[in-house]
Amino acid sequence: MKGRHSMKLMTNKTNLTGTIKVPGDKSMSHRSIMFGAIATGETRIQHFLRADDCLSTINAFRQLGVQIDEMPEEIIVHGKGWDALKQPSQAINIGNSGTTIRLLMGILAGRDFSTTVFGDESIAKRPMNRVMLPLNQMGADCKGKEGTEFPPVTVKGSTSLQAIHYEMPVASAQVKSAVLFAALQAEGETTIVEKEKTRDHTEHMIRQFGGDIEVDGLTIRLKGKQEFTGQKMVVPGDISSAAFFMVAGLILPNSEIRLENVGLNPTRTGIIDVIKAMNGQLTITDESRETGKLAGTVTVSTSELVGTEISGEMIPRLIDELPIIALLATQATGKTIIKDAAELKVKETNRIDAVVKELTTLGAVITATDDGMIIEGQTPLHGGNVTSYGDHRIGMMLQIAALLVTTGEVELERSEAVSVSYPNFFEDVASLCQ
Repeated sequence: MKGRHSMKLMTNKTNLTGTIKVPGDKSMSHRSIMFGAIATGETRIQHFLRADDCLSTINAFRQLGVQIDEMPEEIIVHGKGWDALKQPSQAINIGNSGTTIRLLMGILAGRDFSTTVFGDESIAKRPMNRVMLPLNQMGADCKGKEGTEFPPVTVKGSTSLQAIHYEMPVASAQVKSAVLFAALQAEGETTIVEKEKTRDHTEHMIRQFGGDIEVDGLTIRLKGKQEFTGQKMVVPGDISSAAFFMVAGLILPNSEIRLENVGLNPTRTGIIDVIKAMNGQLTITDESRETGKLAGTVTVSTSELVGTEISGEMIPRLIDELPIIALLATQATGKTIIKDAAELKVKETNRIDAVVKELTTLGAVITATDDGMIIEGQTPLHGGNVTSYGDHRIGMMLQIAALLVTTGEVELERSEAVSVSYPNFFEDVASLCQ
């Protein structure tokens, strides 16, 4: 396990200006390795996110017998199809990556061997019944630790999985994707009905790698026994990573930040809608609307923000951005209400409690509710000792918050968590503060 580190954060900054090219999209980086591994032929991936979570996915598939070359400019996956996946010689450690463990379970469900998958202390607390129950319904045998729903999870796969009709009890792209990966290996046609629309990178990649899937509103239909062909991919920048700089540019005086090659898949752009609803100055240029390459340049500048309500179908489109949106709301005039976001409780940490506690430490006026939070603006922030709880998005949010602090210092415990999705984050922040 990595050592824990604390660091003094940059504080009291204005005039943030410059251009940032954020790292590759984490969701797409994970899935590009997975589809490359189950496809036949080479998959070449450019702008892959070389951060801890995605490297965990590479390591997992290497343990399953897939050759993956990490070159300076690209990742090359030498896929040999589903049947080339082999039983690993030992349990697979996926570190802090919830995406890896849940989607991998869907792939392992249709293989004729048994695999144990585990992760760090955060993963050990994340609920897996939401994935295990539908996979077991299809004919796999998934079990958590000592009869619980928590990792380590052992997946005993089956080559005779059966298609199911599955109505999703939660709005979760990870659960949906796990069922899709299992359905691709099953007999018959699987139907999935979503509660709310969630990010659809898996559906796009099924088509991109030569598969067939039908999406009609919230209903997805997918035939089993599909085969894939290796592809060339360029991963767009991660909007979840760009979000921290969008907020910095909006809330810090005399600032303008340009973010290049930001992924703009409509199932992920909830934060842009929220920024516009809060009167934020944001423009999008250089837009590419080609399927699988939805991206553009996002420019933000200092704005007079107003509070808003964030709820309902919007939540799955910005679930990972809610910590930084909470900070944005502390600098808006009036009250912001976030609700229908109970899913935040089962992320890398309980993000509702973490956001409320740490921003309160810095002087924000913010209250937790059962399914979200209520934030009062416009609040000056002050110094304090804060922690990421080992959650990358909490750590990055606190650095952006610290930039507003004019009195006192901000010390961040467990700063190493940021490398999960953005290894050069602190350097990129510093580059805007010259």
